Amino acid sequence: MTASVLLAGCDTDQVSLATNAKANQPVPPKLLAAMVEKDMDLQSPILVRLFKQEAELEVWKQARNGQFALLKTYPICRWSGDLGPKVREGDRQAPEGFYSINPSQMNPQSAYYLSFNTGYPNAFDKALGRTGSQLMVHGDCSSRGCYAMTDEQIAEIYSLGRESFFGGQKAFQLQAYPFKMTPVNMAKHRNNPNMPFWKMIKEGYDHFEVTRQEPKVDFCEKKYVFDAAKPADAKRDPVFDASAKCPAYVIPEDVVAAVRGKQAKDEAEYAKLVAKGTPVARMNTGIDGGMNKIFAAKIPEGSTGLSEGAEGTTLQMLAMAKAPGTIPGHVNPPKPNLDSVASAPAPQEEPVVAVSAPATSARVATAAPTTEKSGGFFSNLGRKMGMGSSDTTATTPPPQATASVAPATTTTTPPTAASRLKAAVTRFVPGHDKSKEAAKDAPKPAATVAAKPAEPAKQPDTRLAATRPALKPSVADGAGEATQIMGAAPVISSNSFDSRFGAVK
Repeated sequence: MTASVLLAGCDTDQVSLATNAKANQPVPPKLLAAMVEKDMDLQSPILVRLFKQEAELEVWKQARNGQFALLKTYPICRWSGDLGPKVREGDRQAPEGFYSINPSQMNPQSAYYLSFNTGYPNAFDKALGRTGSQLMVHGDCSSRGCYAMTDEQIAEIYSLGRESFFGGQKAFQLQAYPFKMTPVNMAKHRNNPNMPFWKMIKEGYDHFEVTRQEPKVDFCEKKYVFDAAKPADAKRDPVFDASAKCPAYVIPEDVVAAVRGKQAKDEAEYAKLVAKGTPVARMNTGIDGGMNKIFAAKIPEGSTGLSEGAEGTTLQMLAMAKAPGTIPGHVNPPKPNLDSVASAPAPQEEPVVAVSAPATSARVATAAPTTEKSGGFFSNLGRKMGMGSSDTTATTPPPQATASVAPATTTTTPPTAASRLKAAVTRFVPGHDKSKEAAKDAPKPAATVAAKPAEPAKQPDTRLAATRPALKPSVADGAGEATQIMGAAPVISSNSFDSRFGAVK
């Protein structure tokens, strides 16, 4: 009876999968055109790389020459935690390392539009006693230990994975990194306690960089081993156990030579960067994860958190750019570092009148100390230019020194050489601000700031709120543009994803 119930459950899943429109959306035409341009087949294998700091997801696809080439880079909408691997359940960390995604990990009925399970923990994680479950790459732009995309993005990525399974790929590799493993990034994070782990997975990063082939991943002695093969005199392939001693194995000489060459170059560059004092990245910022700049620019008071974007690109520059998909209203951007906000410099206290005469101010700065003569340089020059008897020499504390008031007409006349000169005098000889004299308070010389009009309080930029498109099939044909009516039952070939992988949960 139990067996019949289980079979009934499988049949139910198979029926639901066969009618799931979201999971059967076609690969967008623009991606198909890119495949043709890059000499790729629709159903050739794929490989995915994730980078936290850059907040990017890369989809690589095998070309007809057998090597992988970059098909498309997707900005990550949200990832949580800090730079570093996931260690335990509930730490909000998104995993780092090498994982394998097979058809059973694809979830067409996800609560987050579509998703696939990263496969964390792998054998390496388990050997270290690391815990955690249901770590996904999914839609909805919301993360608690996952990598979250927009619904349009995950629909496109999901379709690429589905087609690779149709082509015979049993599982595609997911490589998750804290950042792109460049000498610059390694130098910036050289004091991070996760550096030994990062150097270990950089080995696999380098294998892929030099070969453009998916690296074979094994585990032994609680470490990663890449592209291991049996020795020439061995009769069978080595058997690996993450917690046991490593078996006898070799790595192909051509791969070893290429990897060593790259690593020697990286280490030389790294040494130069450290020698010249490359700043070390700040740790323990208290920010929960990050998001790509393109998304942060669309959210009022948005922050990229621990993510970093391309140099020279600001959130203001990206505010008018089209977002790659729908940004839900519940998106929670990374919280800013409150300590850094508290230590930020105070607002500028420069008097408004000082902006009008930069050239003159440089000359009067050295003459300002001449205060003992009532008929000084500024007084005489002011009278010659029609400014009347101004109190340009009143820099001493006695109250009587501020008794003289300049004619009130100077505040209503158009700017003249005289008014500009007086502005410069007011800037460099405190004590002669008319507004201060009229108020008869604020004894401090810096009270000229009181003449600056109050600025209205800044309001959140509501223009950045993203509009939700009607449909979410893809981002390749333009963000928010619908190409298929949501909920419509697609025409599915007999060789469909569901008929071949009906046990997908």
